[in-house]
Amino acid sequence: MQDKENFQRSGSQRPFPFATPNMSACPQRILVKPRADPIKNPVTGPGSQSVSSASGSSTKEVCLDDFDIGRPLGKGKFGNVYLAKVKKLQAIVALKVLFKSQMEKEGVEHQLRREIEIQSHLKHPNILRFYNYFHDRKRVFLVLEYAPRGEMYKDLQRCGRFDDQRTATYMEEISDALMYCHEKKVIHRDIKPENLLLGYRGELKIADFGWSVHAPSLRRRTMCGTLDYLPPEMIEGHTHSEKVDLWCIGVLCYECLVGNPPFETANHTETYKRITKVDIQFPKFISDGARDLISKLLRHNPIDRLSLQSVIDHPWVRANSHRLLPPCYPSKKS
Repeated sequence: MQDKENFQRSGSQRPFPFATPNMSACPQRILVKPRADPIKNPVTGPGSQSVSSASGSSTKEVCLDDFDIGRPLGKGKFGNVYLAKVKKLQAIVALKVLFKSQMEKEGVEHQLRREIEIQSHLKHPNILRFYNYFHDRKRVFLVLEYAPRGEMYKDLQRCGRFDDQRTATYMEEISDALMYCHEKKVIHRDIKPENLLLGYRGELKIADFGWSVHAPSLRRRTMCGTLDYLPPEMIEGHTHSEKVDLWCIGVLCYECLVGNPPFETANHTETYKRITKVDIQFPKFISDGARDLISKLLRHNPIDRLSLQSVIDHPWVRANSHRLLPPCYPSKKS
């Protein structure tokens, strides 16, 4: 799949609030960037001390000397990701290093603050754990769970497409993770292969919450996400809810099975038209069960989209999924 440029909006520079956006090492698709959503509360990692430089606590702050830095895992627009070991715990983690100057230049500090605020409060086997963060004068460091098998997108590029068993397993895992997010009033809004990592046993991990939002009412109006994955309600300027994630996993299921998104065209306008018309064409090799699932997720009216529990319970998923880790929301048809 070809590289695609990012949409960027110009804006006035703001003081950097030690705040992380997407730093995928793989080719970037076109992104549609939302306006900033201010976060009023201080951020702390789950089960750990606050590491904010503004903290008046006598607790020792985390710093770079607490880690042994290993090989690079990926490189992105705002910095790099490294394999690292926490010296005291002898624990392996991924250390994401972001340069403040680059984020200030692009005006995306709010994304970092939002990502930390949301991901630090999520704990699910199919969501990449956020452990802590710290910063110095030039950089912000995020301490994250290490996913040994790397990026789903790279695997998809290497394989061309996935079989029914692998795709159905991913669909069960991501549906379970999103049910957990939605229960906590978190809408992800940017599910795609670039934002999914694979754990030690090949399990899926949602790894990027840069476009996500905590919306207690589950209603939003900002346009964001990746062009090929945008749902009709965003393109048409309507308010959207957590059901945008249902559309996204329908697109994801198609891309895993076919190798490219269902509405991809040579230009933006044509892609928008195909999305709003839900102009989806299935190759002959796609099974009837997979077609049925995808067709029930890619519905123009959000209310008509299959629920996440129904995705888990879908006959094609039940027949093909080989999920290893116990789910938070088991199938009602097991």
